[in-house]
Amino acid sequence: METKIKKIGVLTSGGDAPGMNAAIRAVTRTALNYDIQVLGIRKGYNGLINGDIKELNGKDVSNIINNGGTILHTARSEEMRTEEGLKKAAQIYKVLGLDALVVIGGDGSFRGADELSRHGVNCIGIPATIDLDLDCSEYTIGFDTAVNTGSDAIGKLRDTSSSHERCSVVEVMGRNAGYIALWCAMAGGAEEVLIPEEKDIVNSQHVIQQILENRSAGKRHNLIVVAEGVGGTQKLANEIQEITGIQTRATILGHLQRGGSPTVIDRMHASMMGYRAVKAIMNGEKNKIVVYNKGQYHTIDISEGLKMKKVYDEEIYDVVKILSI
Repeated sequence: METKIKKIGVLTSGGDAPGMNAAIRAVTRTALNYDIQVLGIRKGYNGLINGDIKELNGKDVSNIINNGGTILHTARSEEMRTEEGLKKAAQIYKVLGLDALVVIGGDGSFRGADELSRHGVNCIGIPATIDLDLDCSEYTIGFDTAVNTGSDAIGKLRDTSSSHERCSVVEVMGRNAGYIALWCAMAGGAEEVLIPEEKDIVNSQHVIQQILENRSAGKRHNLIVVAEGVGGTQKLANEIQEITGIQTRATILGHLQRGGSPTVIDRMHASMMGYRAVKAIMNGEKNKIVVYNKGQYHTIDISEGLKMKKVYDEEIYDVVKILSI
């Protein structure tokens, strides 16, 4: 049964992800369609604590669906880690007369939302993180764009490393999860990939041995993909060149993967999740995350979602290795 909702807030928090603007647009336009006022909160939780707020109308979210980044800007808030900061944020929420707060972000953003919910704030989360490391949802906004950006860059690097018969070591983003690296390695035809999930098995000695075997088999160039969470990219490149004698170049893609126009997949998920977030609020749901699992959108409790642990599928790594032969 739908509850009469008058006013909601929306913010983006943590690292930016392509598709956040599409989610803001969907939240705003869905709410306005049902005569719900929307307040855009700038710079994440910092904006809530400091009252950096602007009412959003239909024109404010026009022509943003194809833009990367976030029109509301984003930041990580140290103050939200304190009891004083949480109380202040909850107080501003109540002073503004909000019925709910839509939080677009990742794991850290939802932990903040979970804490706010204990202070009387109704938070509805939309998962947006390029790392795909939110365990409760099979998809997070921004991942597809980040992978396509990484894959395009890796393809260009493979062209030049092939021309010079070099080894290219490419670091992609992914602090605690290796999904971007795995997908980029698969799509780029990498000979090896180093990810946090396999760090006890795949190390520099393993990589160098693989390169030596590849050279014996007649391969003239090699591509190694490294997840940010593994690190040591330049050091690995130096070791490869020193031991094998093969010219080796390290490239760190870094925040290049956070930017760019979101893909159709990211725009679709962001639009559907934004719509579902507002409908969940109207249906009286409290403190939920909109997730996408088994081809369906649904909601789960924030606290329950944060306790979930995603099972790492070793088969993907095995396929990367088989296809690199």
